[in-house]
Amino acid sequence: MESFINHTLKKYQSYATPLLMILREVQAQYFHIPKLAVDLISQQLGVPRTQIIAVVEFYSFLSFESRGHYDILLSNSITDIMLGKQDLADYLCQKLHTPLGTVRADRLVSIDNTSCTGLCDQGPAALVNGHAIAYLTPERIDRMVAAIKHNIPVTDWDSDLLAVDDNIHQAGLLLTAELAHGAALQAALQRGLTETLDEIKTAGLRGRGGAGFTTAMKWQLCRNTEASQRYVVCNADEGEPGTFKDRVLLNSYAHELIEGMTLCGAIIGATQGFIYLRGEYLHLYEPLLAVLAQRRNAGLLGDNILDQGLSFDIAIQLGLGAYICGEESALIESLEGKRGIPRNRPPYPVTSGYLNKPTVVNNVETFVAAAHIALHGGAWFAAHGTEQSTGTKILSISGDCAKAGIYEYPFGTSIRQILNDCGADDVLGVQVGGPSGTFICDTEFDRVLGFQDLATGGSFIIFNTSRSIFDIVQNFTDFFAHESCGFCTPCRVGTSLLKKQFDKICTGHGSSGDVRELQEIAQLIKTTSHCGLGQTAAQPIITTLERYPELYNQKIKQISFEPGFDLDGALAIARQLSGRDDSNAHLAQVEEE
Repeated sequence: MESFINHTLKKYQSYATPLLMILREVQAQYFHIPKLAVDLISQQLGVPRTQIIAVVEFYSFLSFESRGHYDILLSNSITDIMLGKQDLADYLCQKLHTPLGTVRADRLVSIDNTSCTGLCDQGPAALVNGHAIAYLTPERIDRMVAAIKHNIPVTDWDSDLLAVDDNIHQAGLLLTAELAHGAALQAALQRGLTETLDEIKTAGLRGRGGAGFTTAMKWQLCRNTEASQRYVVCNADEGEPGTFKDRVLLNSYAHELIEGMTLCGAIIGATQGFIYLRGEYLHLYEPLLAVLAQRRNAGLLGDNILDQGLSFDIAIQLGLGAYICGEESALIESLEGKRGIPRNRPPYPVTSGYLNKPTVVNNVETFVAAAHIALHGGAWFAAHGTEQSTGTKILSISGDCAKAGIYEYPFGTSIRQILNDCGADDVLGVQVGGPSGTFICDTEFDRVLGFQDLATGGSFIIFNTSRSIFDIVQNFTDFFAHESCGFCTPCRVGTSLLKKQFDKICTGHGSSGDVRELQEIAQLIKTTSHCGLGQTAAQPIITTLERYPELYNQKIKQISFEPGFDLDGALAIARQLSGRDDSNAHLAQVEEE
């Protein structure tokens, strides 16, 4: 073990910042994080044991308890459930004689759920030792089981089992054609870097990760800081259920992404960039490393880029299954080898980001768009979309439709047109922007994509009238309770309370008081949580309660009393007996009792 640890640390130049990558390799080697490994890493890196232990306990892909040599994680996203995930899970567990959530006695196999694999367009899906397996069927499960029984390494499984499709159904400005390698950089250098930043401003490009902050302003703010070093970070940790468009961009448009990052580095004066790659996208790691190597060999990355004296290089860090790391400051903490706890802001990353240096953090799609703008100009981009929302948006469409996959639309496109294009019939509603976004019902399909109406990071989940609103919201509420980082009380406790309260109503045991309490908890979490996770965790409940109050009313337990029954008197006695005379906090519970 000491030899392995020494070799791994040497690989990462004995720096503490890539701690997650080091621990990932230890987990893969020993199927858990041994306590001896913690001691060795602590001694070699000079990092306190407590910090390493806290990191292991924070990320779901790390464990102090031994996992199976074949660690299978089944996606529990709502789209996978809609495609029959539960029956397939039962079948897999039966075939491998391993109940869900357990490790088999011989330690060969472990099976558990994971929140989402980023394969919502080709589910039900799973990860086996981190490698994606799409389109699960009994026949494909039989082949997986056979490979496991013969101890075949996952990387040697049949290529069709490991294949992941792009599923691009509609291309627009960004997906129609690939850029010639280096073309955007050459155009920017010929025009001038300051002038190219002006073109990005003219384009009106806003962040495509969901927040929609003006890209040119972010780059300008970072550029204007007085610092000896600046950084460029690509947020490729799309963990929102129903979102997978970055997976496709990383797979088939990696050169455009890297060109956009290099462009940003040149404009702001950065020499180092990072791609924070979602842990579920392990299958993209080696191909991305190959693209980086190819660009270095072509003089498009590294020292003296295009013989212009520019220096910029990129490293990749894999995440470890923490949804919260999609928040930019939590991502930076993770990139520094820490738990992904969102920072207090201000200061913002543009002035104090990675290693407290000025840092630009942008989404994959944003960097790709910036590369196209550098080549074609800002007016070309701004001619599409709307005045407030220029350009196009790439959507990840999944759920009840004939053609799930990737679609690119100009901003201002109606939801109705999108539903028609992807073959969605008898639609009950659409979850726009993932669980943290907005659920819209069938009377709102003339609304449009755009920051002024329906903003989205890309998730677009369709539900037909056979689906239950309560099943959908329950899945989303469970997701937030599971993914809360636990840092602040409103989110840590509130998401759990939301889950329990909603489960009570779903099972028909709730009263009108429970619905009121549900609303109060939702409002409290929204207004007092530390970061965006807690601030949006109640969105599934809030948006569906607003649109379907009659469905919630039908779930409320109706209590009837015989004529002449003194309810007020009974409640007074109940309060007195329960010792809660002066407390309104438990009124709903007392009423039910």
